[in-house]
Amino acid sequence: MYIVHIATELAPVAKVGGLADVIHGLSKELCRLGHHVEIILPKYDCLHYGDLKNLKVEHRELWSYEGPYRFNNTVWSATVDGLKVLFIEPHHPQYYFSRGAIYGCHDDVDRFTYFSRAAMEYLYKSDKHPDAIHVHDWPTALVPVLYKDMYLDLGYRAGGTVLTIHNMAHQGRCQLHNLSKAGLRGESYLSADKMQDPFALGEVNLLKGGIVYANKISTVSPNYEKEIQTAEGGFGLEDVLVKHRKKLKGILNGIDEEFWNPEKDPHLVQNYPTHGIDSARLPQVLEGKKENRRHLRTHLRLKESDAPIVASVSRLVPQKGPELIKHALERTLEKGGQFILLGSTPSQPIHKEFEKLQADLKNNENAVVLMDKDEALAHQIFAAADMFIIPSLFEPCGLTQLISLRYGTVPIARMTGGLSDTVFDIETSLRPMDERNGFAFDFPDKKGVDWAISRAMECFKREPQKWQTLMLNGMRQDFSWKSAAPEYLLLYQDLDTEEAQVKPKAKKVKSA
Repeated sequence: MYIVHIATELAPVAKVGGLADVIHGLSKELCRLGHHVEIILPKYDCLHYGDLKNLKVEHRELWSYEGPYRFNNTVWSATVDGLKVLFIEPHHPQYYFSRGAIYGCHDDVDRFTYFSRAAMEYLYKSDKHPDAIHVHDWPTALVPVLYKDMYLDLGYRAGGTVLTIHNMAHQGRCQLHNLSKAGLRGESYLSADKMQDPFALGEVNLLKGGIVYANKISTVSPNYEKEIQTAEGGFGLEDVLVKHRKKLKGILNGIDEEFWNPEKDPHLVQNYPTHGIDSARLPQVLEGKKENRRHLRTHLRLKESDAPIVASVSRLVPQKGPELIKHALERTLEKGGQFILLGSTPSQPIHKEFEKLQADLKNNENAVVLMDKDEALAHQIFAAADMFIIPSLFEPCGLTQLISLRYGTVPIARMTGGLSDTVFDIETSLRPMDERNGFAFDFPDKKGVDWAISRAMECFKREPQKWQTLMLNGMRQDFSWKSAAPEYLLLYQDLDTEEAQVKPKAKKVKSA
């Protein structure tokens, strides 16, 4: 099959969160299975150019539109970890993707609707007809609308469109004129059955447009599929999702098991096996983690100790429960453990709060707070830690619990979204004993965090055999893309063929 992703992130060249890892990992696995995959991204000025190979101009003149105005774009091509990636560089007076950032601009809606239109113009004018056009979250959710309401009329045809919802909290609410700038009549979409926002009735909602117009919708875990159809998890779009639930499918994300591989990880001071692990090789794991712990304690100036290390590697945004992460640190110290936090945040109030915590802990030999993004250090923390805390208020899938399990680190997680699909409490889960791999709590509050950490600490200190069983259970699980990719292929193969039955016009007409 020929699959095109139209997206705003791709690891490692343009990464903000898990979206970048998903597109990279899924695309790699689809290619491994013999399918042809291309990824279309904006050409940000902040790309990690060191990860691009064979960067060259693919098309010098791709003309696209914004309202009545026509702008030229250069399309570049490159390979990223063997994947073919196309970058659209607009020659636009607003320098849409020359801002030094991927998100966070005042005109993000205009930036990404322009990109969505230009990406469709590229597919149309280069005569590419993928079996699936796969878009992600609100920034590219306009593509299914453009495909159905503009490009089919121009004689363009693809197999269909798939929208993956990575996070319902971000929806791209905007004004009618934003749609009109993309070449659509904004007022035509201000109805409940199209793109009208359920709260701001005079505005349109880009994510809703993708839900209504895409042929298939996926979410990043089976449990999140259920949650977003409720008032608590739907963020106002639950009724729309219930209406379109026949085309909705929850598929659990995977992780790149080559990149996150303790046996080969170049960032570790001592590698150790976890894939296909058994009890006979567990001493290698324990020794490897012990050596990485020793190194990390020295590096971070923590006291050498037999105390367990609880860790968090997180974006400190409200969704992730930063107050609960802070409380977990305090509780860990009360229980005689050590705590390492590697975090970053776009929120100035949250940043200031954790900078103060960092200063308060400056001379503490049992805790450290690092406000930074550091890939190498993140790998070292996953390998060195004994436990990993994830107290998210909601979590569509979550990747850190999958990574921690892969590294033999026991997760402590709040039961929501994909965390419920992957972390199974040693005491309370109904799963078979050989699948139980961590500690869980139901409510995102301090009481829940205290209960889970206390149980984990007791198990670590008093029941070493039980603890090692937890580690083995986690390491034995397969969270690679080998399970998820075939499910996406079924979605692609099962795309609604209504559009495919529309006979293309004999002659292409000029794009409006």
